Amino acid sequence: MSYYFNKVISTKNFDEAIEQVTAALKVEGFGVLTDINIQKAFKEKIDVDFKKYRILGACNPGYAHKALLAEDKIGVFLPCNVIVEEHENGDIEVSTVDPIASMSSIENENLGEFATEVQAKMKAVIAALN
Repeated sequence: MSYYFNKVISTKNFDEAIEQVTAALKVEGFGVLTDINIQKAFKEKIDVDFKKYRILGACNPGYAHKALLAEDKIGVFLPCNVIVEEHENGDIEVSTVDPIASMSSIENENLGEFATEVQAKMKAVIAALN
C-alpha cells in the first residue's frame, strides 16, 4: 500500500498550482492551516538551494474534531499534508497523504470510517487538479 496519492498537473506556474490545490481542498471542506516553504527554509537555515517544494497542512475541522474525540493522540497525524513540488524538467507534482496508510498503525477501530471518508476526499482533491 502506498502512503500517498499524487498527480503531475499541466500548469507550469508554481504559484498557480498552489492556488489550484488550495481551491480543490476548499471544495472538499479543507482549509490550509500551515504553508511550509521548504525551498526558502533550506536557503535561510542551511544555505542550500532546493527545488520549489511547499508542504500545505490541510484541515477539515469536522473530521479533525471527530478524530480527536476517537483518539486524542491522533493530532500527531494532523493536519493532512499536501505537497506541491517542481521537478527539474518543470513538471509540477501534487501529492497528498493517504489517511488510511498513516492511521494503520493506530489500533482504534473507531477511526476506520473516518479514515475512509478523508481518503475519498483526498483522492477527490487530486482528481480535481489539471
